Amino acid sequence: MTGGHILEAEFFARPTALVARDLLGKVLVRRQGCLRRRSIIIETEAYEGPHDLACHSSRGRTARTEVMFGPAGRFYVYKIYGLHWMLNVVTGGDGQGAAVLIRGLACASGPARLTAALNIDGSFTGRRASRRTGLWFEDTGVSVRARDILRTPRIGVDYAGPIWALKKLRYVVKRRTAIP
Repeated sequence: MTGGHILEAEFFARPTALVARDLLGKVLVRRQGCLRRRSIIIETEAYEGPHDLACHSSRGRTARTEVMFGPAGRFYVYKIYGLHWMLNVVTGGDGQGAAVLIRGLACASGPARLTAALNIDGSFTGRRASRRTGLWFEDTGVSVRARDILRTPRIGVDYAGPIWALKKLRYVVKRRTAIP
């Protein structure tokens, strides 16, 4: 897989659900020294801001969530259960408090597995998705067709109540063959 056009902040400064859907088929690139690992994004979840009771920003601005209210295209990486790092990218406009969780890659299924496979940790929080930080997104011109995308409720958000727990804000590529 060769390099493509780097996704800039403008791509992420859009409605969160659109960004989550449009990230399918894009490539997450991790550079460590001279090694570059590229993998196609196959699963995402949208967290739409303070009104979304499953979103961390629904509990207000805190030291942990402050980055979510900043510029689009920055990373929000947090630890879950004190064990696993979760990679998110901030979306929408300044002050919106929204982000997309990267749930799966072609090389690693599951958000904890992908951060472990790519050696991603909390040090990325607040950093811009760019070559300079060693972690970025590329568009290789591949689009995933709507018929090849499965929309489901997000995983593990029952605490948000029935309305937010059942919203179909998880996007999954149905078949890996849907991505050339």
